[in-house]
Amino acid sequence: MAKVNIRLDAELVVEVMVLAGVGSPQDAVEAVVRDYIARGHRTEARTERTDQSLREVDVKPQDTQA
Repeated sequence: MAKVNIRLDAELVVEVMVLAGVGSPQDAVEAVVRDYIARGHRTEARTERTDQSLREVDVKPQDTQA
């Protein structure tokens, strides 16, 4: 697995460590990234279901009123 080195503000990392309950800066950053990715997947899943529902409504013929 490839590794990436980045520089972050120490206060931000410490705050994430406290909020996530982890003991190392590496674990804190990984937790944030994993949460961000999971949130994106959940959003995609909800959006896909909504889009599918809208497509089903559009496909059904509408009653014409005379």
